[in-house]
Parts: sequence; structure tokens; C-alpha cells
Amino acid sequence: MSRTTDRGLPAASVVGRIPSLKEPLLDGGRLFWLEQRPHEQGRSTLMVRPTGSGPTGSKSGLGDGAIELSPNSWNLRSRVHEYGGGVFAVKGQDLVVIHDGDRCPHHLQLDPVSGAPQGDFRRLVAPADRAFADGLIDPGRRRWLGVMEAGGIDQLVAIPLAGGEPQLLHQPADFCGYPALSPDGRHLAWVTWQQPAMPWQRSQLWLAELNGDGQLGEAQAIAGAGPDGPEAISVFQPLWITPAGAPPELVFSSDVSGWWNLQRFRPGSPQGEALLTMEAEFGMPQWVYGMRTTAWDGSQLIAATCHQGEWQLGRLDLAPERVGTPAAWQPIEQPFNDLAALSAEGGRLVCVASNPSSPSGLLELEISSGQWQHRPVAPNPLPAGAISPPEALWFAGFDDQPTHAWYYPPTAGASANAPLLVKSHSGPTAMARTGLNLAIQFWTSRGWGVVDVNYGGSTGFGRAYRQRLDGQWGVVDVADCAAAARALVAAAKADPQRIAIEGGSAGGFTTLAALCFSDVFRAGACRYGVADLGALAADSHRFEAHYLDSLVGPWPAAKDTYLARSPLQHADQMSCPVIFFQGLDDRVVPAEQTEQMAAALKAKGIAVEVHLFAGEGHGFKQSSTQIKVLEATEAFFAKHFAPPAGANAP
Repeated sequence: MSRTTDRGLPAASVVGRIPSLKEPLLDGGRLFWLEQRPHEQGRSTLMVRPTGSGPTGSKSGLGDGAIELSPNSWNLRSRVHEYGGGVFAVKGQDLVVIHDGDRCPHHLQLDPVSGAPQGDFRRLVAPADRAFADGLIDPGRRRWLGVMEAGGIDQLVAIPLAGGEPQLLHQPADFCGYPALSPDGRHLAWVTWQQPAMPWQRSQLWLAELNGDGQLGEAQAIAGAGPDGPEAISVFQPLWITPAGAPPELVFSSDVSGWWNLQRFRPGSPQGEALLTMEAEFGMPQWVYGMRTTAWDGSQLIAATCHQGEWQLGRLDLAPERVGTPAAWQPIEQPFNDLAALSAEGGRLVCVASNPSSPSGLLELEISSGQWQHRPVAPNPLPAGAISPPEALWFAGFDDQPTHAWYYPPTAGASANAPLLVKSHSGPTAMARTGLNLAIQFWTSRGWGVVDVNYGGSTGFGRAYRQRLDGQWGVVDVADCAAAARALVAAAKADPQRIAIEGGSAGGFTTLAALCFSDVFRAGACRYGVADLGALAADSHRFEAHYLDSLVGPWPAAKDTYLARSPLQHADQMSCPVIFFQGLDDRVVPAEQTEQMAAALKAKGIAVEVHLFAGEGHGFKQSSTQIKVLEATEAFFAKHFAPPAGANAP
């Protein structure tokens, strides 16, 4: 186990070697999961572990007998909507993955017990200018159903497992995804949305019957809101369940109540009904495919819900005598409060889980007994006593509204002389989570306090909290980050002369805007951040082409607002040093934005560092890049932050 040095937790113990776990899935007793490996240039690979395997001895560290299914040269990734997700589907003996090398689906025959490959991968379609994602196996018809993005539009398509060109099932007006096939193979559900809305703002759930030749019959919109609906409603993750003795029905999340709460719909019914009503979230913004907060194990429904920034597991009572009445929520006791990607089968649940003292790993739970096992992807490099736990911080944010953050005191304890790092998350619809974040512990082990801000617009606190950012990006988020820092200064937990802010992507924009339009911060670190809102609006990729309409205003009608909030147009108002990190292959926020912002600051005589990385896109995947970013940021802040009188630098 690595330990902290006199200078703190080493960067190489924090980033660069620890894989990210994604999309765990139970099928036929086997456990599948994706690992994104920074030490292998950030490639993602698919692992499988048969039933009954032990917790040690595999290449991944996640179980005896684990098998790596994808070839060493392959990177499993989908390019649909740029952010991708949903890169594999499995059912019984059939596995289909999306290979980034040709962006095509590939089929592999598996052993039904061990999951071991039976032969080699076979490409199902010819390479072309198109991308695939978010598929499922239709076993009765021997085909893959999923999303194909081509020619600037999405399509629901079917591809025979024997190979052949995609067959169109449904042509939406714009975007689609999250297909769900009923257990009897008779019905297909899916979600659509149209520009300028994002799927978490306004989307619809559709249902259609499959006819004898596998084509879709007339489609029915059963929940959510279309582009012209009077109310903005979004839906999340349709899931088929089969309550005891009843026909299949759909469960999904809808925020019609102001919270992403669970609803149910029975085919043939005139409308759905609320399954459970709570001031908590059973959904997430659908930036990528493959997100799951509910799971059906064949006889019971398990869900993860977020309340006040923390996640918990629970079971929903769907007993036949409760039909037509709200389900009962039964919390499942277990120690993890950061949960994602649920999958269940035969009384067993798996998800990605962590808590403030445990790194991310696979949580496997026997639902009836409550017995669980957590298998981290890598050992925790910190002893328990060296971990700084998060403390909930509520403060008066923009317009004096109650606003949430997680505050991590320096390992040695908070003080009025401690430097403070304010984190502005990405999205901007993401959320500050509670799982052990070694990048945060890197700073607290060096005497810094860290505050991870759930500024207005963040997920986990209901739709009204998310909508605080509507038309106010660059205003509400900036005010909330500054207010969090001021609250900690007022509480004698931070030195007002040594406050820095950092963020990536949308958080990078908030970082730059905070340095321009507030007087709280003394330095900043920006990773692939937006500097010119107008350029982003005019040149954004398809998925986000109109996202700024809701965050800032319609482009170009609101051009003056874009200019007023763009850091690039107000570089003269910035007076503190900034370090920039940018991937040269970034198609979401092009490198020109970083280069122009840095040049404007240099022209003003402000201390600037710029680090450009070949082979990196929007989000850094390679270990060398991740280590460089953390070490360079620390060195930059140390260079520009003098220690208080009579004290040593952290």
C-alpha cells in the first residue's frame, strides 16, 4: 500500500493507474463489466467473471477467473453523440461490442456458464460514416437492436447476428435511445428528444408492438413531453418488469412531479401511474448511454435514489395486493452512498459503489439477506486516519438561495490560514459526489481545504434546483462558487488570500468566468474549458448544438449576452495566474478556445501556463496526462501562492 509522503499523497497513487469501472451487467450468473485503463492509453476493455468466483487473483483484481474478452489492441467505445456509452450487449451465448477502431458492432459467441469466448469476434456491418451504441440482444429474432447515428440524425435499427446491413425500425425526428425489449419480445420501448432540448429537459417515452416480421407497429407516446408540450417533462431509463402472475409492464423515471420519481405503465392502459413519490431523484442527466438507477432481478425491483446529494439503495414492494396504490420503499442497509449502474438477476444485485473511505469498486449484494461484498478496482493507498471525509455545507448562494457543497478539511484540520481549492464540476448538470476521490485527498494531504460545489444547475436536488441555471450560466454557478468560498472564510476555515478554483469542460468555463467576474479567487486551473460562448454555440457538435439556448439564450439573437459572459471577451478583467490543459483531439471544446484565452492573458502580462496533449480528446484518459495535470497544477499554485507570515507552504 502506498502511503503519504512528507509532501502528501503522490500523484501517481491518485491518478494514472486506477481503472474506471462502467456498466456492470449480470447475465446467466456471469458478471460483465467495462474497465477504462489509463495505463493502457485510456482504452476500455470488457471483463467477465463466472458465478462463484473468488475476490482475488485476476488480472483486474476483481475476482478469480475473470476473463478479458476484448483483444488487447481494441478500445471499446461508442462515438454516438460524441460522449457514447452503451458499448456492449449480452444475452446467453451472444455478445455484441462496439469497437472504436472501425466504430462497428462485433459479435462473439460465449460459453453460457463461464462466459469464455467460443471463437473470434465477427464484424456485423461494413465500416461507413456512422456510429452505433446502446444496443440489446433480441434473442428470439437473433439480432442486435440499438441506435445508429448517421447523416446528422439517430435511427433505431436492427442488425442480424449473422451479419448484414442495418434495418430501420424507427426514424425519430432527432435523437433517440434507451431501447427496452419486453421479456416476451412483443413490445419495444424507447426515448426520444428534439433540439433545442436536452434529454433531461424534455423527452418522451414511446411504446410499440413488434409484428411477426420484427418490425414496429404504430408507436404510442406514453410519458414525458414532446417539443410542443405545455410542460417540460423528462423521462429516464425504461425498464421492463414482470410482477408475480402479471403481464410485463414498464417502470421508468419521470420528473413530472419536480423530481425524477418512478412511474409504471401497463401496455393497453390509457396512462401510467406514479409508482413512488419522494423528494429524491431516481434519474440522472443522460449524457451517455448505459446509465441505470433501477434494476429488476426477475421478481423484485431495486433502485438507487439520491437525496440531499447522497445515494441509497432500496427495494420497492410490488406485491399484487398493492396494484393501483403507491409502492412501499424499503431501504437496503449497506455502507455505500455513491452508487451507479445497477444490474440485478435472481436475487443478486451489482453496481459501481464507493463511499468517503472506500474507492470505487463493484458492490455485489444478496438482496434477501442483505449480505454484500465490495471489490475495489485497486487498493486504497490511504490509511483510514489519513482520509479527509466530506462535510455537508449549506450556504446562501445566488439570490440567497440555499445551496449545497461538500467541504473536505485539510487532513491536519481546518484553519483560517489554510489554502482553499474550489471545484466547479462539469456538465454543468453533474453533481459533486461523496465517493472517495483521491484527487481531492491529494490536496487535503498537502494542507489544502477543498470545497466541491453543487452550484445551481446541479443534479440530485430536484428539477427546480437544476433550472436555477436556465438562462443564467456564467452567473449562478459563478456566484455559488464564490459564495461557498466566502462561507468558509467566514467560518475561519480558509485564507482569503489563497483561494484557487479549478474545473474541466463546463467547469472550466465556470472557472474562467469566476476569475473574470468575481474578486474571490487568486489563481485558477482550467481543463478543456469554454472561453468563447459564441464560438461554442456556432460550432458545437450535434448533441449540444442548442444546449446553450437554455443556458444562455438563443443564438445569435442573444449574442450580446454571449459576449457579456464569455471570459475571452473579458480577459482584461482577469488579474490572477491561470494554468490551462487541453487535448488537441477535442471535438467538443476545440483547442483554439484554450489557445486564444491563454494568448489574451499573456498579452495582458498575466502569468499563464499552457499544456497541450496530443492524442487526448474531451476528458483525459492516458495515465501520463492525468499525472502531469495534477503535478503541474500543484506546482503552479505553489509558485503563485505565498505562505502566510510565519508559516510553511503546504
